[in-house]
Amino acid sequence: MLLDLAPVRQGRFVHARSFAGLMEMYEQNYIRLRNIAPDLAVADEMISTVPGHQDLYLSITRRCKYTTMLRMTYQFAAEEQTLFEPDLHLKVYHDARVIEVQQFQSRTYGPLNIANMIEQKWMMNRFLYKWLGYCLHQGHYFQMLHWMKIVSLMQTVAKPFI
Repeated sequence: MLLDLAPVRQGRFVHARSFAGLMEMYEQNYIRLRNIAPDLAVADEMISTVPGHQDLYLSITRRCKYTTMLRMTYQFAAEEQTLFEPDLHLKVYHDARVIEVQQFQSRTYGPLNIANMIEQKWMMNRFLYKWLGYCLHQGHYFQMLHWMKIVSLMQTVAKPFI
């Protein structure tokens, strides 16, 4: 048997760095991301600004019926270039309510390559879990832009009929 799901089915303790533990982390990351960005349909590019902290950037790279691909990062200006650190590419499964880190790029460590796939996924998603917690603690939040919808509606209503 490739995966031992018996502990999950029987409600027993889920061990870290196991498949069941990884799935639980995917769920926790989904909850944390939804606390920071409750509506991913608002815009394709979003910036969360908190005074005294680095701006957090979120960009949607692809939308499908049940999934959304996105990128989360900070941007740093350095000698004629912009650095993205950390640079996480995420896949949100809306129907399952989980998030998986697809790619983790770090200027310091480069791409993360570990022979054991569960271990690699665990490390990338554990980083996301901690980073999302840090962002929540700082007060980051991608606000729903109701006022933009109201302004757009007002501009449509204000146009004269020809």
